[in-house]
Amino acid sequence: MPRTLASFAAQVRQILQQQDNRAGRDQVAALLRDALKDRAFVESLFDAASPERKVLYDDPQLGFCILAHRYTDAKNSPPHGHGTSWAIYGQADGETVMTDWLLVEAASPDKPGKVKKLREYTLTPGLAHVYNEGDMHAPSRAGPTRLIRIEGTNLERVARLRYEPVAAA
Repeated sequence: MPRTLASFAAQVRQILQQQDNRAGRDQVAALLRDALKDRAFVESLFDAASPERKVLYDDPQLGFCILAHRYTDAKNSPPHGHGTSWAIYGQADGETVMTDWLLVEAASPDKPGKVKKLREYTLTPGLAHVYNEGDMHAPSRAGPTRLIRIEGTNLERVARLRYEPVAAA
């Protein structure tokens, strides 16, 4: 039976209903890694007009959502977290260089927080990485990329603060 968005979302929901925690997210990331190998499934989520961020599925019960991200050119994002939520990035095509950051000084709505660079690594097609609450990271893309991302809640509805890098001591 071919994998569909509906069947994939049902599998994610089943995992999170049983384990809405870090262990469950690791299982969802493993499920996403497997789904990324299914090129027919991946292609079914994108088309030539796909925007940078497209919500494909928003779970009415648990609140998680599944998104397709399509970047046609290079794009860098500043260091950020996901507020009270989490996210799983699944690399479908291209590469994303990810930088993890350590929180040095908390942010407030009026003042950016400070972060220090911890490490850098590359997400290549087929990889999926979990970013839990409080994890700080910054993606960089040198060219066209496509990702499938799962968010614990639709991040369009989550207040997020700004962070600035500081030099490593």
